[in-house]
Amino acid sequence: MFRYRTSSSRHPGAGIHLALVAIPLIVAACAAAPASQSAGTAAQTADTAAPSTGAATQSTGMAGPSSSTGPQGYLKPDALDITAIIPRAPEKGDARDEADRRIFRETRVLEGTPRWAMAADDAKFSPADVLRHFSCSVDVELTPENAPRTVRVAQRALRDTGRAMSVAKAHFKRVRPYLVDEGPICVPGDELAKSYDYPSGHATAGWTWAMVLAQAVPERATQIFARGRAIGESRVVCGVHNASAVEAARVSTSAVMTVVMTTPEYQADLQAAREELEELRRTGPKPDPARCAEEAALIAETRY
Repeated sequence: MFRYRTSSSRHPGAGIHLALVAIPLIVAACAAAPASQSAGTAAQTADTAAPSTGAATQSTGMAGPSSSTGPQGYLKPDALDITAIIPRAPEKGDARDEADRRIFRETRVLEGTPRWAMAADDAKFSPADVLRHFSCSVDVELTPENAPRTVRVAQRALRDTGRAMSVAKAHFKRVRPYLVDEGPICVPGDELAKSYDYPSGHATAGWTWAMVLAQAVPERATQIFARGRAIGESRVVCGVHNASAVEAARVSTSAVMTVVMTTPEYQADLQAAREELEELRRTGPKPDPARCAEEAALIAETRY
């Protein structure tokens, strides 16, 4: 039975200069990832990738047509100008910036609580982890082995949503909240400091998965979207993203997915995932009820 256990990492604001020289390589990392990796891996890469310089910074995107390894995205790299769609990142001293800073400071009191532990667990985005995160909401225990078609469609969609996220991070270059104000965070912060805040990579991945799963299992859409929302909120609880970065990730992801959903390839892949999950929900193992009840209670809490 899974239980949320607490942990924390303290990080001073003095490390702000690290983020100023970094651009996340979710684009290159996902393009080079082996086909067996799931879409969940992209979010982990987005928040820990090393900086890039020169032409690589202007890469065609997470799943550009030239990528020869792993499944491709559904869209051309220039399908949308995401920086014209999402709001500009908050600037120092403006109302949104002040709101972000207040939320960061006020949510530090969550250190050591079950919601803090959930945020730390939500930071894990390996193939098995991301499927576990959504198992209760789908009402079946999901694994990479029993849901490969579902993994494939989410992975391909995340190539597109993640590419947009990466472009926006490089464009706005906003630093993470714990590099501005001192306070505990729920995961080690040194590697995260090498990538930007706005929009959030984990929130992008969580919302991408939620949109795919809700279409595949529409009768569980309420629970699925609530879980996707909570994954984004976990980044704020954890202290590694501002609230505005999570909101921007949802806008960006929703815009990209709206276009992705019009493509025949996506529709075919989604149908395959829908059939896979329909059968799995009839015959597959159910998640632990106690774990799901604990998770649902934490998701229902309003923390900021």
